[in-house]
Amino acid sequence: MASDQPAHGKAAQGDQPPVDNPRLALVFIFTTVTVDAIGIGIIIPVMPDLLIDVGSGTLAEAAIWGGILASAFAVMQMLCGPLVGSLSDRFGRRPVLLISLFFMAFDYMLLGVAHSMAILLVARLIGGVTSSTYATAAAFIADVSSPDEKAQNFGLIGAAFGVGFILGPVFGAFFAEFGTRVPFFAAAILSLANMVLGYCVLPETVTDASRRTFEWRRANPLVGLMAVARMPGLRDLLIILFITQVAFNVYPAIWSFFTAERFGWSPRMIGLSLAAYGVTIIIGQGLLIRWVVRHLDQYRIVVIALALEVMMCVGFGFAWAGWMVFALIPLSAFGGIAMPTLQGIMSKSVNINQQGELQGVIAAISSASAILSPLLMTFIFNRFVQSEGLPYLPGAPFLAAALLLLACTALFAIRGTQYASHQ
Repeated sequence: MASDQPAHGKAAQGDQPPVDNPRLALVFIFTTVTVDAIGIGIIIPVMPDLLIDVGSGTLAEAAIWGGILASAFAVMQMLCGPLVGSLSDRFGRRPVLLISLFFMAFDYMLLGVAHSMAILLVARLIGGVTSSTYATAAAFIADVSSPDEKAQNFGLIGAAFGVGFILGPVFGAFFAEFGTRVPFFAAAILSLANMVLGYCVLPETVTDASRRTFEWRRANPLVGLMAVARMPGLRDLLIILFITQVAFNVYPAIWSFFTAERFGWSPRMIGLSLAAYGVTIIIGQGLLIRWVVRHLDQYRIVVIALALEVMMCVGFGFAWAGWMVFALIPLSAFGGIAMPTLQGIMSKSVNINQQGELQGVIAAISSASAILSPLLMTFIFNRFVQSEGLPYLPGAPFLAAALLLLACTALFAIRGTQYASHQ
């Protein structure tokens, strides 16, 4: 069996590869994740109209199809996440990022010309295979960050996603005025432009000292998951991560359908609400986390953040007016800190030559939750919107998410303390 050690000596935990300008490298990763989020944010406001346009039926039926497409995307993401993470450990972050960006642009183009559910499904499958940019970007962050910087630098990824979610939905609402398909072509252009930028400025952070031999065994998502789960203290954290991700995925799975049904919002209004959500992500994961990690231990941060997310989901579940949504969104400024903090805790538990594998497994877990969550949340939405045997409650998926997050809060309060005592 091949060793986990790097090719030339042992890479000690916290060792960093030589990068001429690590600040510029972080800026590029920030830009990459931002552009990717813009591409996602552009299309979210128009998805209900697109699905109805290709013949999905009512809004409640369109939500079911939206859940199927999102789950198909996540299936491919889960199957390929560890593969891409291991490939980036062997061949480097740079080629993986650039190739992924190219095929991401192709995926958006295919979505723009799709006129049937079958083509939409094929496009989402392709998108799932090539959507490796987040995991690879996270591995890049781990490469250039010291142990004490990991949590706050992972927060930069969340902040970058927040920037994208400010700009993306606004752009999407703007481009939607020219046609339902136009936002997809705009997203393709952004991905191609970012690929060209990366080709010009992106450095490589995988060195001979940290490079790993590629093994198909590690590319298997189940084998890779079990290997990382056996590392001390990570199994419970991975379980918590999975349940939390299932709950958090209620937002991309149901937001546009929920707000259109409950408040009658147009793509423009949906875009503005997502932009407001993005602002809070930037505040929380880009600014607030740096202050919080200096004053609270990471385990207490996770508990408090998850508790605030529970409150926000309950509020959305029973909201009866649009203004209530905007009043609740600021809670996510702190609630959103939970995920990068968990990620930072896990990253500090493995050696530098395992960062790509760990991030690939985290991506696989996120994808597994993204398979389950859209199917679950859109089914709940459909039942509570058009079923005669149940009360009319479009916010029911958020109440389900609140129950899951409440369970995570209790589990982490117990297991997180035990894990901390072994550090």
